[in-house]
Amino acid sequence: TGRSDTLLKMKPWDDAEATVIGHQPGKGKHAGTLGALRVRMDDGREFSLGTGFTDQQRRAPPPVGATVTYRYHGLTRNGMPRFASFLRVRVE
Repeated sequence: TGRSDTLLKMKPWDDAEATVIGHQPGKGKHAGTLGALRVRMDDGREFSLGTGFTDQQRRAPPPVGATVTYRYHGLTRNGMPRFASFLRVRVE
């Protein structure tokens, strides 16, 4: 029992891309900046992506229509990304 210096915990994750369709305002600490991106996956499902941003990215978020990459840890029963987190804006 206890901690070990020789064992590492693995947390596998996947990544995917989605199109930005809107911005949601921040609350509390993020008031006046981006709170979350509203994104649409290729199959048409939509969800909010609200974590993984730097303060600079929150002040100047990706524009509507931009393609962003996010990472997630599996899918929910409804097929939505679980614990989705912003990774980067895709540059074409």
